[in-house]
Amino acid sequence: MDEFQTAMFQWQEGERRLREALPDERMAMDRVTDRVLAELRRRLGGPFTIDELVELYGQGTGWCTDIAYAVAPGAPWAWDARITADAAFGRYVREASDYAGGRRLDPRPADRRT
Repeated sequence: MDEFQTAMFQWQEGERRLREALPDERMAMDRVTDRVLAELRRRLGGPFTIDELVELYGQGTGWCTDIAYAVAPGAPWAWDARITADAAFGRYVREASDYAGGRRLDPRPADRRT
């Protein structure tokens, strides 16, 4: 499994865990996820690739936990980066210039694929 596939698996698991969270806990988790998503947009700016997002993820998600503490200080269940950060990355990957429904587009022109 390459880095993208590993990250995608983790991000999808985060989204699943978020969907399955208890309703009372989900509200705080959604606020944290939305704020992490906004920070991803700020950090990566305009058009970005999957590799850029995977690289950022590989640098660690400690900054996501810092956001979680600030956004939901009384909700320790929302501080779990395996849920909120991974869900945010899972949502944001859909905006990557080379993303196609769960897979990466082949960057080579069609006439050069062999």
